[in-house]
Amino acid sequence: MPEFPKSTADMTMSTTEATRAVVRDFLAARLAGDTDRLAGLFADEVDWLLADNPTVPWIRPRSTAAECAAQSEELTAHTVPEDARASVDAFIVDGTDAVLTGHLSGTVRATGKSFEGPFALRLTVEGGRITRHHLYENSLSIAEACSPTGTEA
Repeated sequence: MPEFPKSTADMTMSTTEATRAVVRDFLAARLAGDTDRLAGLFADEVDWLLADNPTVPWIRPRSTAAECAAQSEELTAHTVPEDARASVDAFIVDGTDAVLTGHLSGTVRATGKSFEGPFALRLTVEGGRITRHHLYENSLSIAEACSPTGTEA
C-alpha cells in the first residue's frame, strides 16, 4: 500500500525533495551539456528571466523548453569550455522553489576576454519540470568580455 504524507510538513518535505532532485538533475545535465535531457526537464512554457543584452549572443529572451535547453549549447559555442567555471555556495529549496548562489567565470571565444562574477539562480519546479528560470549575474562583466573594445556594454 502506498504511503501518503500525514501532515502539511510531510507534504512540503516531499515537494521540497522532489524539487531538489529535479534541480540536481538539471545541474548534472548542464554540466554534461545534455540538451535533450535539459529539454525534458523544462516545462513546455518557461518563465525565463536573464537580463537581455544585445552584446552577448547567448543571452536572449526564451520561453519554450527547446529554447531554454539550447542556451547551454549557445553558451558553449561562444565561450571556451576549458575556461568555464562555476561554483555553488548555497543551494536552498523550499517547496517548489530553489535558489542557488555562487560564482561563475569564463572566456569569450571571439574576443579572448574573460568574465567573472557572482550569480543567483531561482528555479521553480512544478509537476517535475522547471517552470521558472531566473538568473541574476554580472552582466556588465560578460558584456565587456563580448565587446571587441571591452567598453561597449
